[in-house]
Amino acid sequence: MCHDSAGTSPGSATPSRRTLGRLLAAGTALAVLAAVAGCSPGSSPEPSSSTAVPTERSSAAVSASGSPTATTTSAGMATATTPPADAAPSASAPAASGPAASGPAASGPARKHSLTDPASPWVVVNKHRPLSPATFVPPDLVQPAVRLAVSGEAAQLNSTTAAAAERMFAAAAADGVILTLASGYRSYATQTATYNGYANARGRAEADTASARPGYSEHQTGWSFDIGDGGGACSFQPCFAEQPAAVWAKANAHRFGFVVRYPWMAHPVTGYFYEPWHLRYIGTEAAGDMHKRGVATLEEYFGLEAAPAYR
Repeated sequence: MCHDSAGTSPGSATPSRRTLGRLLAAGTALAVLAAVAGCSPGSSPEPSSSTAVPTERSSAAVSASGSPTATTTSAGMATATTPPADAAPSASAPAASGPAASGPAASGPARKHSLTDPASPWVVVNKHRPLSPATFVPPDLVQPAVRLAVSGEAAQLNSTTAAAAERMFAAAAADGVILTLASGYRSYATQTATYNGYANARGRAEADTASARPGYSEHQTGWSFDIGDGGGACSFQPCFAEQPAAVWAKANAHRFGFVVRYPWMAHPVTGYFYEPWHLRYIGTEAAGDMHKRGVATLEEYFGLEAAPAYR
C-alpha cells in the first residue's frame, strides 16, 4: 500500500497493513507494494487504487461490523484560548536522517513550544507519545469557513488551525484547486468507538495496525485534519495522491503552516502508512523549515525516537 491507511475492510482480498508490515520486515516490501497498489518508492509516488480503504483518520467512525458509519456527534463550543505563536526553529539545527531511523535522528530545532502539551502547535502524538490528559478537548473548537464534506464535531478545528486552513483553502481555490475538509476534530469518545469497532471485527492486534488507540490520535488535538478533493474522487484511497487537492497540498501546504504528517515510506518512523490527505499544523516557520531541509517527519525534525508500534 502507498498510504497510511487502516488496511482493508473485513473480507477484502487486499493485504492488511499488518501483513504488509511483515513483508516489509522480510525485505520484500517493494515488490509487494508494486503488485498491490501499482506504486514505486520514488520521491514522487503516484499510487492508484479503486478500492476504498477505511482509515482511523477518516470522517467516518467504524461500527462493530468494521464498516464505516458517518460521525455526527457535535462537540460543544468554548471560549477561544489562543495557543503560543509559532517561532522559528534554530537555523543551526542539524538536518535529520532518513525515515528508516530507529532512534532520534536529529537534535531538533530550538524548543519554542512544548512537544507534550496538546494545546501546543508542536505537540507530537504517536504510538509512543499519548495525549496527556488522554481525554483532552481543545478549548477553542470552531468550524472554519471552508468547503465541508462532514458535519458535527468532524467539521471543527482549533481556532489557530481553522484560520490557517481558511487561508490555505482560499489560496488553493485561487489556483483552481478545490479542497474540502473531510475530517477534523475527533473526540476521545469517538476515537474509542472507532478503535473498538476495529478491535471487535479483527482483534486488538489487528486493530492496532488500523486505528489509533483512544488518546493517541492527532485528530483529538484539533491541530490536524484530512482533506478531500472537490471532485470527490479517491477519498481516503491510495489514488488520492494523484488528485489535484493532494498534489497542490504536497507542494504548498507548508506556506500555511501545514505538513503531510504521514509521508510516503515513513511508516518505520511514524507508525502509519502514507496518508496524502492528513495535514498537520505546526506553524509557517517550522513547516517551511521542514520543507526547505527535506525533513519528512515530526519525529525526525524534533529529534525524537521512531514510533512504529505501541510499547
